Amino acid sequence: MTSKEYTDRLVDEGALTDYLEAELGPADEYSVERFSGGHSNETLFVTWGDYDLVLRRPPPGETADSAHDVIREHHVMDALQETDVRVPTTVLACDDHDLIGSDFYVMEQEKGVVLRDEEPDRFTDPDTRRRVGAELIDRLAEIHTVDYEAVRLEGFGRPEGYTERQVDRWHQQLEWAFEVTAKERAIPPLDDVHSWLAANVPDSHPHALVHGDYKLDNVIFGSEDPPEIAGIVDWEMSTLGDPRSDLAWLLTYWRDADDPPCAIPELVPTFTDREGYPTKADIVDRYEAATDVTFEHEQFYRALAVYKLAAICEMFFRRHLEGNADNPMYPKMRERVPAMADWAVRIIEGDEPV
Repeated sequence: MTSKEYTDRLVDEGALTDYLEAELGPADEYSVERFSGGHSNETLFVTWGDYDLVLRRPPPGETADSAHDVIREHHVMDALQETDVRVPTTVLACDDHDLIGSDFYVMEQEKGVVLRDEEPDRFTDPDTRRRVGAELIDRLAEIHTVDYEAVRLEGFGRPEGYTERQVDRWHQQLEWAFEVTAKERAIPPLDDVHSWLAANVPDSHPHALVHGDYKLDNVIFGSEDPPEIAGIVDWEMSTLGDPRSDLAWLLTYWRDADDPPCAIPELVPTFTDREGYPTKADIVDRYEAATDVTFEHEQFYRALAVYKLAAICEMFFRRHLEGNADNPMYPKMRERVPAMADWAVRIIEGDEPV
C-alpha cells in the first residue's frame, strides 16, 4: 500500500470539505497532509483558508476496545482551555462516521518545536537542556494539580482503583494483540511481569487528572528563549487516576548516562543523557517538590509503564500484520517487544534503579 492510498483510507476530502465549509465558512485554500511521525491515533494537517488545523482520528481497521477514543481526547482538551495546563485550542468534534469513516476532532495547529529524534541547535547548550527538563516536569505538575471538578471533569474517570484497572487493561490489550501476533512468536516473560504486577498493586494512590502519554515528544516548545512549552498534545489516554503512573511513563522515555542499551531506540530519545539534562532521580525530586506526591512503589509503577509500552507496541505489530498501518517501525516490534519484556523484568528484580 502506498502512502497516498493509506491517506485516502483516513479521510474523504470531499466530505471533509463540506463539513468544514458548513462549520467554519468557505475557504479559498484547502489541503490535507498526513503527519507520519505519530504511532497511535492518526494526525492530519489541514489548511482551511486562514486556519492551520490538525485533525485527529483513529487508525483504520479493527482496534482494541477502549483504544483510540478521539472524542474523549477532545473532551479533556476542551475542558482545559481556561486552565494553566497548556493545550492547543480546540475547534470541532464529530462522531458522524458517514463523513470520514470514524470519529474525529479538529484543533488549531500549535506552532513550535518537538524534541523527538535529535536536538535542534537552539537546544544544545546545558542551560537550555536544564530548562527543557524543568519545563517538562513543571508542566506535568500543573496537570496533576488542576482542579478537575472545577473544569467539568469530575465524571471523566474513576480514580479509585485506577492502578489495578491499568494492570488489567494492558493485559487485555496484549491479549487482543496476541490473537494475531502469537502466531509469529511467543513472549513468556510478559506473563511473569503481569503476574507480578497483579500481586503488587499498591493499596491506595493519590487521585488526579492524568495525561496517560506524557513524554518529551508530546509537548511542543514555542519559539521564545529560554524555551517554554506552548502546548501539550496526545491526550487520548487521559483520565482521572494515579499521577504516579504519568511520572513513571515519563521516566520510561528518559535515559541516564549509565543506562543499559535501549530496548526500543525508535521511541526513546537517545540525547537526554547529555550534559545539562536532569537525571531520572532529578526528575523525581523536582516532581515531588512541585506536587507533594512521593514516588512510592517506584518499581511497580516503572514496571507497569514498560508493560504498558510493550502492550502498545504489540498492538502496533498486530496492525502491521493485518495491513492496517503505514509505519516502518511496526515490523520491528517482532524483536522490540520481547526486549521490553526483559526490561520490565530487570526493573522488578532491582537491576535498573532510578
